[in-house]
Amino acid sequence: MSGHSKFANIKHKKEKNDAKKGKIFTIIGREIVIAVKEGGPDPNNNSKLRDVIAKAKAANMPNDTIERGIKKAAGDQNADNYEHITYEGYGPGGIAIIVETLTDNKNRTAADVRSAFTKGQGNVGTPGCVSFMFDEKGQIIIDREECEMSADDLMMIALDAGAEDFNEEEDYFEVLTAPDDFSAVREALEKEGIPMAEADVAMIPQTKTALEDETGRKNLQRILDLLDESDDVQNVYTNLDGELDE
Repeated sequence: MSGHSKFANIKHKKEKNDAKKGKIFTIIGREIVIAVKEGGPDPNNNSKLRDVIAKAKAANMPNDTIERGIKKAAGDQNADNYEHITYEGYGPGGIAIIVETLTDNKNRTAADVRSAFTKGQGNVGTPGCVSFMFDEKGQIIIDREECEMSADDLMMIALDAGAEDFNEEEDYFEVLTAPDDFSAVREALEKEGIPMAEADVAMIPQTKTALEDETGRKNLQRILDLLDESDDVQNVYTNLDGELDE
C-alpha cells in the first residue's frame, strides 16, 4: 500500500499472513456486515456483497467463515453499526497519506489515527487536504505466475468488460476500472477462472513523491506500522515513490 510496487506489498502482506490474518478477517467481517445491511444476504442480488466475498476468498478466508458472517449479519438486527470514516494527512517529507477506517467507535479510531501520525512526526489534516492528489479506481492485481492466460487475451477480456486500463509489470498484471465498473470487470475475470491476488476499489496517486531522508523514512514506516496495528484501519494509501525498507 505504501510502496511503488503494489504486488511487492501484497507478497509482503502474505508473508506476514499468520500474524495479520486475524486482522484481515476482522476487516472483511465488518465489510460483510455493512454489505448485508445495505443490500441483503443474497449475493446474487447484492453486487457489493459479491465483491466482499471475492475479497474474502482472495484473502483465503474459509467459506464457512464467510457464510457464518453473512448469516449473523442477516439475523442480528443489533449487530454493531460500523461506519466508514476517512482521515487525510501528511507524513514526513510531505508524503500524502489517506487512511480508510471502518469503526463502531469514532473516538477510539480518531485517537488511534492521530497517535500514529504524531508518533511518526506527521499530522492529520482536514478532509480533502490530500485526496485531490489521488484517483479512486477499481484495481485488480493478477499474479503472473498463477495466470496461464496470455497478456493480450487477459487485456482483451478486461477491456471488453469495461476496464479503463491494463498494465503489464514484471511479476503482475494490473487492471484499472472506474469505481462503478469494478464489479462487472471483476466478475468477468472471475468467470474466466482468472486468479486475482487482490481486487478492491483503491486510491491511486496521480504522481509520486520521493523520500530520501533516512529519519523521515523511519518515521513514515512508524506511522504505517501503528496504523496497521489498529483493527479499525481498513486501508492506507500514500504517494510515496519507491518502497520503504523494513
